[in-house]
Amino acid sequence: MKTKYEEKIKENAIVVTVITKKTDALNRKLDEIKRLSYTADLNVVESFYQVIKDFNKATVLGSGKVKEIKDYINNCQEIIDVVIIDYALTGSQMKNLSNEFGVKVIDRVGLIIDIFAKGAHSREAKLQVKLAQDLYLLPRLSEIQGTSGRFGSGGVGMRGPGETKLELNRRVLEKEMESLKTQIEKIKQQRQSTRKARLNSALPKIALVGYTNAGKSSLLNCLVKENIYADDKYFATLDTTTRKLYLSENKYAIITDTVGFISDLPHQLVDAFSSTLEEAVDADLLLHVVDVSLANEENGEKEYQANMRITNDLLDKLGATKNRLVVYNKSDLLVKPMLVKDGEILVSTKTKRGIELLLNEIKSRLFQD
Repeated sequence: MKTKYEEKIKENAIVVTVITKKTDALNRKLDEIKRLSYTADLNVVESFYQVIKDFNKATVLGSGKVKEIKDYINNCQEIIDVVIIDYALTGSQMKNLSNEFGVKVIDRVGLIIDIFAKGAHSREAKLQVKLAQDLYLLPRLSEIQGTSGRFGSGGVGMRGPGETKLELNRRVLEKEMESLKTQIEKIKQQRQSTRKARLNSALPKIALVGYTNAGKSSLLNCLVKENIYADDKYFATLDTTTRKLYLSENKYAIITDTVGFISDLPHQLVDAFSSTLEEAVDADLLLHVVDVSLANEENGEKEYQANMRITNDLLDKLGATKNRLVVYNKSDLLVKPMLVKDGEILVSTKTKRGIELLLNEIKSRLFQD
């Protein structure tokens, strides 16, 4: 951790978990916001949480919790650069909290968009991120511009293809959004032509889906024997990756890796990255990849089961309801044997355990002869 006298390397952050429903699992939410912060290259110095009963419209957090965090920042040996609130804040709430704490304040939505901004590589992904950033920034622009320059100094929340937006006025931002939508629509039409050709091909289609960081890209590497980028971070890959999968003599399939799911995914990004989720709707087979090593239990539900529920709910909303196969990944990290049911397979992309069994199951599901 950096002190007030050391050169800055990473931004120091405080994370604040907000519990608003009885079904919210504190440990799960806290772990997730920390993982998101890690993915955004933040150094989490301290964490706080509050169970919200009487909602404070000005700051979300109660006055006592605001004072507790403010006192911590003022007395901390490290410089605190940003406070991450695990909740969707309005522009005025963000401004009020920033003024109270004297540092930049980012909410959950802004943090996730920032991570997407870092991970966007293709032209389409960069355009989609710019649009998501603009959709997020537009209703907050006037409030954020009035926070004594805290948001204009770079770092988390101000990175990626949409950075340096704070000097823009509302009219310029709206004009840019229209331009982005036009460019995205053109790319979408081009992609739909490519998809149509792929749909008309004789090769069956497979989509890898699942909670972020479940190991989809690693599984794709195992199946197609390539070295596609994968990392132990949330949303390590954003751009759709499609490969030809060899199953046996004269039997091939097209397999596509999709963006990872997460609870409370910002609606700006659901819309922006609908293109990668379309692959799940059109697929002949869905491989639902699950990190089965996440076995901590809260409120009677294990973490990997909660991840599965969130993913299944989103897939149901998309209409991607047919032919799902659950692939329990990271089985090498299990501390005791696990029984699986029909429609489930246990694998490890690290040790390659179960990969051949998975390939055989894929073949039997796609080719009935």
